[in-house]
Amino acid sequence: MIDVREWVAHTCDLCDASETSELGAFRLRPMPINIDIAHVAKLARLDLTEDEMAHYRDQLGIILDHAALVQSLETEGTEPTAHPLQLVNGFRQDVVTPSLDRDEILAQAPESRDGYFVVPPSLESE
Repeated sequence: MIDVREWVAHTCDLCDASETSELGAFRLRPMPINIDIAHVAKLARLDLTEDEMAHYRDQLGIILDHAALVQSLETEGTEPTAHPLQLVNGFRQDVVTPSLDRDEILAQAPESRDGYFVVPPSLESE
């Protein structure tokens, strides 16, 4: 199996193998971002410490670096696709088949009434 972090580190000029992080042995150099993490946290009603904001700022930088890497790929002449593999419709034929006998199934239920299963309420009202 290919380790994605190693592949990115060896194939991307944004990478710096001398830096490490908790995300793996290699780390992308942080992309300069001007997103106010404290403001976003406030909008989401999150109470973050300075350490958490720094952590999320680093993570956001890595995500944006990866987006820049994907955006920089040469796609000239590549056909748009919804899936990387050529898939064939895997649906089965819609054939009517006999189903289970309702009376037989209801006879096995702990309680039934008027042709339906009786179950305890999922939300109790007080």
